[in-house]
Amino acid sequence: MTNTIKELLATEEKAIGLFKEIENRKLIVAGKSEKQLNNEVFALAEELYSIKKYWHKRIVRAGRNTLLPYRNNPPNLIIQHEDILFFDFGPVFEKWEADIGRTFVLGNDESRLKLQKDVEEAWQEGLAFYLQHKANLTGAEFYTYSLQLAAKYSWEYGNIHCGHLIGKFPHERISGEQVTNYIHPNNHQKMCEWDKHGNERHWILEIHFIDREKQIGGFFEQLLIEK
Repeated sequence: MTNTIKELLATEEKAIGLFKEIENRKLIVAGKSEKQLNNEVFALAEELYSIKKYWHKRIVRAGRNTLLPYRNNPPNLIIQHEDILFFDFGPVFEKWEADIGRTFVLGNDESRLKLQKDVEEAWQEGLAFYLQHKANLTGAEFYTYSLQLAAKYSWEYGNIHCGHLIGKFPHERISGEQVTNYIHPNNHQKMCEWDKHGNERHWILEIHFIDREKQIGGFFEQLLIEK
């Protein structure tokens, strides 16, 4: 295991610990706005890990806003008693980036609970597929597979890509917005290829399943690395 992978995994474990503490402190409650919860999580991250820097905008989305991918900026909603919501946070730990997404459900609605379960199980299937085919797998092929996963679980895929590069902060300034930096239908480059500087590239896999009729979405993302 390379030092880069060790650093990325250590950073991810801290971010996962943040989500566990969100649950332990019961921060996710009805009647609170997305913005309020976002601010509370920001304060918690600073308390636990002294984090003040994020490499992308912090996202808390509830209700119908869970249909929308990262680039949208929907109105601030209030969390309801029978609701679904997800987090997408990209904290920076000592110059290393994390990118973690998790879905939470309030109440006992079966479709919402199924969606929460499905996005995590589909992510695990995506990891297994990647590890099996990574020697020749392109971003476009992996995106097509993610659409097939969504159909398998009886959902629609909710974004125009299903992942991106991750690394040392600020990776975006180095890699930019080229399609080859995303698991995107127009990316026909092999994901295992090294970058132009001869460095190994590391990926985040995003699973975003939605149901437009029920106006719900679920999200799960983390490092595309076998632990």
